[in-house]
Amino acid sequence: MAKNFLDVSPTAIQWLSKGGLRPTRQRVIIAERLIGDGQNRHVTAESLFSVSNKRGDKVSLATVYNTLRAFCSAGLVREITVDGSKSYFDTNVSDHPHFYWEDSADLVDAPSEELKIASLPEVPAGAEISKVDVVIRLRRKSTD
Repeated sequence: MAKNFLDVSPTAIQWLSKGGLRPTRQRVIIAERLIGDGQNRHVTAESLFSVSNKRGDKVSLATVYNTLRAFCSAGLVREITVDGSKSYFDTNVSDHPHFYWEDSADLVDAPSEELKIASLPEVPAGAEISKVDVVIRLRRKSTD
């Protein structure tokens, strides 16, 4: 007899509840892939879609995108945009910088204790800073 998906991952269901999200089948599946092992990760919608389908989950790429956007709106993940067209979703929602490896397109956490921002520009009247994303782009040194 198949298990009810609500019985599969109490961790994922608690995480969704923390964000005020109803635990639908798709949300539970995607949450399990993101946080099921307790490790923080950086994923793209495409990589999460690929992993889910390799594991036999029945979710469409559009569902993955929509679910990740819902997770962002609920404060459960942060979207980090690289190159204007490529987005990564980070399960570590604390303020911290990232290294982006240009040659492999990998996004990883950078040590936040080593980052020092002395000041930020004055914002226009009627605006406030909502967050500051720091992405440090890396490439391998040539051996020449």
